[in-house]
Amino acid sequence: MQVFVTGASGWIGSGVVPELVAAGHQVRGLARSEQSAARLRAAGVEPVPGGLDDLGSLRSGAENADAVIHLAFKHDFSNFAASGRSERAAMETFGEALAGTGKPLLFASGVALVRPGQVVTEEDASPFTGSEAPRGGAEALALGFADRGVRPIALRFAPTVHGTGDHGFLATLVGIAREKGVAGYVGDGANRWPAVHRDDAARLVVRALENPDAARVVHAIAEEGVPARAIAEAIGRGSGVPVASIDPDDVDAHFGWIGAFFALDVPASSALTRERLGWEPTEAGLLDDLAAGHYFSRAAA
Repeated sequence: MQVFVTGASGWIGSGVVPELVAAGHQVRGLARSEQSAARLRAAGVEPVPGGLDDLGSLRSGAENADAVIHLAFKHDFSNFAASGRSERAAMETFGEALAGTGKPLLFASGVALVRPGQVVTEEDASPFTGSEAPRGGAEALALGFADRGVRPIALRFAPTVHGTGDHGFLATLVGIAREKGVAGYVGDGANRWPAVHRDDAARLVVRALENPDAARVVHAIAEEGVPARAIAEAIGRGSGVPVASIDPDDVDAHFGWIGAFFALDVPASSALTRERLGWEPTEAGLLDDLAAGHYFSRAAA
């Protein structure tokens, strides 16, 4: 089938695209720069010029595809509300373009704030609605498109999607440890973070695309919750710095923007996803991936 992908050249998208191509799908990807377009062409993808705010490009891409995989998001932590409004506008555009077609609409979401402190399952509804909610309340909005003749699928990714080339959560923590001379965790470090290797997540996305009626909510979670202290200890070993508890009152000063997230306890299960889609992660876990050394060789470069 012909698949329109936003975020095709991003961290998760660049893992999903080769899986789509290998499965025989034709891929068109949103490209906001010529550099992104060149990367997409090299991956066998037809670029579609435009960004997330180019609603005409989003509408055209969706209308001319058999399915949409929406992975892009504006990770602007200085104005997260604006990012949410942009996300909502994009989702509304996809809903209008696909209404009545029965086409699948797969979209990135997350588990981090659904039920902090409790193990989140695929049966737990997102508590966020409205344009001012996190991510613009886009998950609840999109799942409602089922009543309008669309087949929506929420792809809830672990907050830590790791692997070689990752410049996100783990790489940021490694950089902070090197800068501060200490690998920190908050309080007692017992709070848990779910994790998934990007390659496992990418294979799950393709499986969900090809089985669009198997599940409305999919959890890309390989590990239910890795303790923050264990993450800090692995970073300390890899960076050659000591490990220490950071007082909750000092989190912002030590970690910056990522501190509020790293302090959360957000375990999540993927049991129903595995049962419904026959998915089983096979790649390295988070701590083993840190032990492999690639996060630290990049940081040292």
